[in-house]
Amino acid sequence: MEAFVSEVGRAVVIPNDNINTDIILPKQFLKNILKTGFGKDLFYDWRYNTDGSLNEAFELNKPEHKGASILITGNDFGSGSSREHAVWALTDYGFRAVIGGGFSDIFYMNSTKNGLLPIVLPEENRKILRGIQADETIQIDLPEQTVTYKNNIFHFDINSQWKEKFINGEDDIDNTMKYEKLISAFEKQRPNFG
Repeated sequence: MEAFVSEVGRAVVIPNDNINTDIILPKQFLKNILKTGFGKDLFYDWRYNTDGSLNEAFELNKPEHKGASILITGNDFGSGSSREHAVWALTDYGFRAVIGGGFSDIFYMNSTKNGLLPIVLPEENRKILRGIQADETIQIDLPEQTVTYKNNIFHFDINSQWKEKFINGEDDIDNTMKYEKLISAFEKQRPNFG
């Protein structure tokens, strides 16, 4: 997992509430487990017209939002099925963080395990962030647990263990491997029943 200490990036605002995982990445795109190649299908039903052409009115398709790394959204983001592919689509597209009013529990955990920082901020903070222009940036400082936009600094909470994993770029396997010597010692002392 790529380390996340801070991010200074442009943002895209999709303020809708209740964006579920089928909207984030429709089921017909769940055909591989490689964690890559999903970005082009992110928000497929909103990004493309029925004939397959780009929906020019959708925020992600606007040229000024190309390269944005922060998504600002509404409440209850990532509800629905537990598909990890939805997080993979967001990271493959280039998002490093999603700022919302809340996340489904499974989506939140999938995000923390795949390097996408989910940040919960109240509506009054997100209302200010929704005013961001395409050429402006937001700074996220994970050690300080702050989101800064212009002269506004918003604090967010995150579990200290997840915070450490992000900062160190460690996923669950990396964390387990820290205990390799202890695991090996335990395995050596176990009786062999084979």
